[in-house]
Amino acid sequence: MKSSSLGGLVYSTETGRMCPACRQPLAQCACKALAKSAPAGDGVVRVSRQTKGRGGKSVTVVKGLPLDAIALALLGKQLRTQCGSGGTVKDGVIEVQGDHVETVMAALAKLGHQPKKAGG
Repeated sequence: MKSSSLGGLVYSTETGRMCPACRQPLAQCACKALAKSAPAGDGVVRVSRQTKGRGGKSVTVVKGLPLDAIALALLGKQLRTQCGSGGTVKDGVIEVQGDHVETVMAALAKLGHQPKKAGG
């Protein structure tokens, strides 16, 4: 097996660090722009209630929103305010503390998404 198939050039004395995926200088790397333009999510918005690993406390979880990180954070803030509770946005998932499945589904439907209730 050739060593070039394992990764390739990682540093050039002319341009500095190189991107391992597109093999361009980091200043001209196209990988990050492509990753930001294609938001995570399959387009099916799933709203569910979970208690696993939270000491018995319930959390409303929203997955599958086709939004970028900034828009997802803004939507998370709006949902938390509407429910009157805390929560977080991490790894493309919005978590709202408490059992607010119906409220979150109504808010998402009003914003033009088509939420589905998932998990019982």
